[in-house]
Amino acid sequence: LFDTLEITRTSGAGVTMETNRHFLPVDDNNLCVRAAKLMQEEFDLSGGLHIRLFKRIPVAAGMAGGSSDAAAVLFGLNRMYGLGLTRRELMRRGVSLGADVPYCVMRGTALAEGIGEKLRPLPAMVKCPVLVAKPPISVSRRSMSGWIPWNSRPTRIWMGCWRHCRRGI
Repeated sequence: LFDTLEITRTSGAGVTMETNRHFLPVDDNNLCVRAAKLMQEEFDLSGGLHIRLFKRIPVAAGMAGGSSDAAAVLFGLNRMYGLGLTRRELMRRGVSLGADVPYCVMRGTALAEGIGEKLRPLPAMVKCPVLVAKPPISVSRRSMSGWIPWNSRPTRIWMGCWRHCRRGI
């Protein structure tokens, strides 16, 4: 399960974007656009950029789809412009876009602490089949994280998530 992202240099200025999902924003409300603008501004990248996103990862399903797309933009622009940034340097920039972006830049299995920006690599998961099922509701991580009682036991957190999901938040 993956999204496909194409980044093209343009003769214009700024960042434009298109996607196969009509409901996704293609402006500053999209993490891909914000990632591209962050790199443009910090490194004074010449010309404009056009991002084409073919979205397959379910939206608002807690699967870090938007964050992984933003991480791909950071990686892509680093390579496209020969910036020579290390993974750690990309991770530092990613945290300004969202808590999940550094994890997506790091890749692999990790224990996340803090808001998700403190990452400790873990051994890889064993290879096994995984079933992905997304109900017909959408819940953003941001809307959930404001009310989760982080000092509670995991069972209480799960039940709280379930109650909020059933209400359609």
